[in-house]
Amino acid sequence: MSAVNLTELIQRASGGDRAAADALFAATYPELRRMAHARLRGGARDGALLDTGSVVHESYLRFAASGQLRIEDRVHFLRWAGQVMRSVIVDLVRRSQADRRGGDAPHVVLTTRLGLSGRDGGAEEILQVHQALDTLAAADARLAQVVEMRYFGGMTEPEIAQALGLTDRTVRRDWEKARLLLREVLR
Repeated sequence: MSAVNLTELIQRASGGDRAAADALFAATYPELRRMAHARLRGGARDGALLDTGSVVHESYLRFAASGQLRIEDRVHFLRWAGQVMRSVIVDLVRRSQADRRGGDAPHVVLTTRLGLSGRDGGAEEILQVHQALDTLAAADARLAQVVEMRYFGGMTEPEIAQALGLTDRTVRRDWEKARLLLREVLR
């Protein structure tokens, strides 16, 4: 589907048109699924709560429930999707950890791809990165957006560059700078 058609669907869905919201979800489903899969690659196993379908469907439910959300175009929609996926992932991890404190829930192990260290991440790392992003956003909002889109949204550097209207090289530099700053915050 062309960007013009997506923009029209986004505008109609933002105006409360439920049929347009459903059509928008159907049109963007493969891309949202790819984003979620890239984020969760290797992490949805052993009965884990997080899988590609869960993240995409929960994101759609939040979109549908948002009512009069003002999204302008495809790029804005993808940025918003990255933020929603972050929220979905963090909420599911928090819920899992709360259940675990109750004693009966199985341990959930996730593999994350932030690259802050050589270790595999898990639920605790996701929450730490989520909290560190607030600190990073206070210092540099664009760096926080790059991390959010790459770490939580599973977007590639060229996709982030397009979504933010930057060059690939700028996104690569921002990613490296953000990794260094997050490494310090997470210590």
